[in-house]
Amino acid sequence: MCGLLRHLASRNDEKAADVVSFEDDAGKEERPNTKGSLKMRIRAIWLCAVAIMSGAVVDARAQTFPTRTITLVIPFAPGGSNSIVGRVIADKMSQLLGENIVVDNRPGAGGTVGTRAVAKSYPDGYTILLSFTGTLAIAPSLYRNAGYDPRKDFAPIGLIGNAPNSLVVHPSFPARTVAELVAYARANPGKVNFGSAGAGTVSHITGEYFARSAGITLVHIPYKGTGPALTDLLGGHIPMAFAPIPASHANVSAGMLRALAVTSTRRSSLLPDVPTVSESGLPGFDASLYYGLVAPAGTPQPVIDKLNKTLRAALASDEVKKQLGLDGTEIMPGTPEDYAAFIDKDEKKWSQLVKASGVEQE
Repeated sequence: MCGLLRHLASRNDEKAADVVSFEDDAGKEERPNTKGSLKMRIRAIWLCAVAIMSGAVVDARAQTFPTRTITLVIPFAPGGSNSIVGRVIADKMSQLLGENIVVDNRPGAGGTVGTRAVAKSYPDGYTILLSFTGTLAIAPSLYRNAGYDPRKDFAPIGLIGNAPNSLVVHPSFPARTVAELVAYARANPGKVNFGSAGAGTVSHITGEYFARSAGITLVHIPYKGTGPALTDLLGGHIPMAFAPIPASHANVSAGMLRALAVTSTRRSSLLPDVPTVSESGLPGFDASLYYGLVAPAGTPQPVIDKLNKTLRAALASDEVKKQLGLDGTEIMPGTPEDYAAFIDKDEKKWSQLVKASGVEQE
């Protein structure tokens, strides 16, 4: 930086300091314009000093970061998979950083309300987001104006992991397999409802994706989060739902819900006896969910690197492995650059599914 400024100053010296004509009693005389040259050199030195001090301030802040509480925004209602994963990570990272990370649930518009708020927050590392397939891969194509760009408005911190959705039904529902569900829906067109975490969420698009793949009609019932949807499903108010395994598996294990399939290409280690949708008659079906952490674009790279290092240490701990493993989440640590590439790839995949589904939100 300083070398560049000195170079620019020297070029300006050549232009501004050539010669100045003076005329006195002895006649006309040309003298060097050292005044302009001196001003340019002083300015270059000043800019250099500012650059050095600015860099030193950023480095110093990164070394001492954090010095106060960090807010982790989860853009969905409490009780869902995002909250489960986010709180586990927040608790462990708080221990490792020596400062609290408090969870702030901000649901609304398929997770775009909370996501947009983080995109517009001050980029100092003290406001971060639990990013998710629904908010970074689906919403930008689903909503006419999501209010953020997943590639430009965020600084990726790192991936946390992935988990498939589960297709769960109330025990009173007559279908016990995907094939039976498809047959029942065909025999009762427009009479089978499915619940989701909200219009435009992963569980919503997964349901539309499933219906389209099976050639059936399902009626979408949106809720304000996975938790409220599962509450109504448990109460028998809706017959089926697509819900993340971290949120549904306890009720499945207790026999309060029946899992017909998981939406990944491989069976879940948490529900090994439950087949995938792909092996249940809809080959190639894949709707996995991915979680990560991002900060607002412009967050200093040393801060991002420190958060990434802490996240990876948290994911490597036996405590977090156990807690996320119990909820069916496969841990996928990586660098900020790895996550940036993944965000681009995941958005391209889901944008195609959104367009194919014909769903659009205001």
